[in-house]
Amino acid sequence: MTRDEAKAILQMPEHEAIDAILTLAEKAEKYDQLYGDLSPTTPSGMTAPYLKPNRGRRKKRPGRKKGHEGIARVRPKKVDHYKEHTLDRCPHCQTVLKGPVKSYKRYIEDIPPIEKPEVTEHTIYGYWCPTCKKTVSASVTDALPNAMIGLRIVVFTAWLHYLVGVSVKNLVKILSVFSTFKISAGGLTQAWKSIGLLLEPLYDDIGQRISQSAVLSADETGWRLNGITHWLWCFTTKELAYYLINKSRGSPVVKDVLGILFKGILICDFWGAYNKISALAKQRCFYHLFTELRKVDKRNRLAQWKAFRKRLSRLLKDAIRLSAKKDQLSPEYYGRRKNRLYHRLAQLLEQDHQDKDVMRLIKRLKRHSNELFTFLEYNGVSPYNNHAEQQMRKPVLTRKVSQQNRSEQGAKTQAVLMTLFRSAELQGKNPVETVLSIAKDAIAKSMVPQDYLKMAA
Repeated sequence: MTRDEAKAILQMPEHEAIDAILTLAEKAEKYDQLYGDLSPTTPSGMTAPYLKPNRGRRKKRPGRKKGHEGIARVRPKKVDHYKEHTLDRCPHCQTVLKGPVKSYKRYIEDIPPIEKPEVTEHTIYGYWCPTCKKTVSASVTDALPNAMIGLRIVVFTAWLHYLVGVSVKNLVKILSVFSTFKISAGGLTQAWKSIGLLLEPLYDDIGQRISQSAVLSADETGWRLNGITHWLWCFTTKELAYYLINKSRGSPVVKDVLGILFKGILICDFWGAYNKISALAKQRCFYHLFTELRKVDKRNRLAQWKAFRKRLSRLLKDAIRLSAKKDQLSPEYYGRRKNRLYHRLAQLLEQDHQDKDVMRLIKRLKRHSNELFTFLEYNGVSPYNNHAEQQMRKPVLTRKVSQQNRSEQGAKTQAVLMTLFRSAELQGKNPVETVLSIAKDAIAKSMVPQDYLKMAA
């Protein structure tokens, strides 16, 4: 309500003014019950689940569109077993049957039963090296050093826990029922901790490559460490995902990962932590803008807001449509259309408004006016931060079924293994086999003295 509107209420007859004030008080009370101290700018991760509105009905029907070519399971190229199914009597009336009159083939893929785990006895021979003046032996890469649990089961269960989201207790049950493999929850977590420490150098290397990428998406969400609020950060490209769990949601985390000057293009939302670093260019997420427009629509019915919302929404959608047609337009015509969008944005931000929501959004858009249409200037840049949101989806699902982490080392292990597994998936590789191969190489190298590795390099 503006000051003039408040004065108009006071100038009404007494009974009409009382009715108007009671109506406004009732609306305010309902809003407080629904949203409390929340505002349209409150991040989703800081909003309690019971305060979030229910999702509406799905706009599009699930599944493929009509007329789309169907997809069936590909026939296996290799057949391991052959079975023939014959009948002597009719299964309905028990009449004796003669020879078959026709036949057809079915291919069924299944996993073999695992009655008990495999146990391998390793005999390691030692040899005297006259140069090193000591006994040397071959490295065993099938398990972590001094461990009796095989490396494959450690990596497989880590993938199920840290990326798929299976709880530790359920993993113990699965191993016990499926393969009669007995192991405790503590034994699994200690094995994951060891492999996380082993693979930490590769995790650091991915963080270094992330900081030197050309186009990078970033996002963060709430996390818990021993019940205390922390934040899970994700910095991702098309082939790499780098996760980090930190108590801070501020700019120091961004500076530690990307440095004060990031030489690439950063795609992010409007969170203030991303404002503290410089970059070649930044692209702010349009989806967050559209979401906020919808939130304000639910409580602001004034004509001034509706007019501003309509102009801003049309401007953003016109920019998205222009980007989609870039390859179909001549450079000169595309440049004119792009300059027209910049001119429309400048006109929108220059106008004076009295509506508080409009003034707040204009203040934000002025601050980021050079970071809204970056996707029109560079190829391979999206106006949405959807890629980072997708990398957050699996950790968020995992968060719902686990207690997150109980210690700093557990959080570090979580970040390392999620980074390796998800990066392998983004590259189209089998995450379990890829991390297993990397772990075996790391074990083999850890058996060799570091001085020798430096000389060999």
